[in-house]
Amino acid sequence: MSKKYDVYAIGNALVDMEFEVHDAFFASHKIDKGLMTLVDEERQNYLLKALGNESKKRQCGGSAANTIIAVSQFGAKGFYSCKVAADPTGDFYLNDLVESGVDTNLKTQKRENGTTGKCLVLITPDAERTMNTFLGITGSLAKTEVDAEAIKNSQYLYMEGYLVASPTGKEAAIHARDIARASGVKTALTFSDVNMVKFFKDGLVEMVGPGLDLIFCNESEALAFAGTNSLMEAREALKKVAKNFVITLGENGAMIWDGVTFIDIEPYKVKAIDSNGAGDMYAGAFLYALSQGHTFASAGKLASMAASKVVSKFGPRLLTQETLEIRTQVFGR
Repeated sequence: MSKKYDVYAIGNALVDMEFEVHDAFFASHKIDKGLMTLVDEERQNYLLKALGNESKKRQCGGSAANTIIAVSQFGAKGFYSCKVAADPTGDFYLNDLVESGVDTNLKTQKRENGTTGKCLVLITPDAERTMNTFLGITGSLAKTEVDAEAIKNSQYLYMEGYLVASPTGKEAAIHARDIARASGVKTALTFSDVNMVKFFKDGLVEMVGPGLDLIFCNESEALAFAGTNSLMEAREALKKVAKNFVITLGENGAMIWDGVTFIDIEPYKVKAIDSNGAGDMYAGAFLYALSQGHTFASAGKLASMAASKVVSKFGPRLLTQETLEIRTQVFGR
């Protein structure tokens, strides 16, 4: 029996605001380059003022949101569980999500008063992205935002590692995972950021639970999770907690464990402009391919091409037309 949704995702709802800056901005405003840093509203407003308030681009975001939008753009059906406030930014978020073809709990749930989360994405000329995030109301994402019926009616559940930083968010992800496991729905997790692994490893282990079907991580996250400097040791550690996994290796492509063998995925050489969203796009393309019955090798090829395209332009997304062209290039349709 075919499911209503190919992928059900749960994660933070943040309106992404992109700015081009130089390294001097980080020094003068005491910002850690290349990392995601949680800030309070006052600090974020201060930075916004310093940046001149004029972002290059504003769109609904959050890591898992970018992934589920990619799933939808490639032609699969996605559902996103998240939390935004009853404010104009929340209205913008909901509209952008729906226009991207994603179903969501926001369409039926009454939104609370508060402030919708925002993420300042600071892009430097070396294409690195640095994020300063005020979670706002998404910091209180909880079990109430989980739609059990939508999970049961999905092929995959995809969880965002950033949720580990919020006690209620982590609880919601574990609740969603338990529903998925009980319903025979495959479970996937992205570690999201090396800081999540370094500072919230115990919580991530809780989210992994008795084991997942699929884990996405980059090399530094894999090493931190395994507590080693050896990639060989890290991948052996991941085998113990996931049936399959992907370790992205930046300009060196990716390494996939399909449960039987390791598959090396060649990178697509491009001039990187903005690395924001590369991992999110990779996961979205990969999940699209698996949910449509493609092999791990071909899913890796699609994901690698999609991620290379997204880093060669500003923003964490591609146009739907661009994703369909990539799909045709890899799968012929």
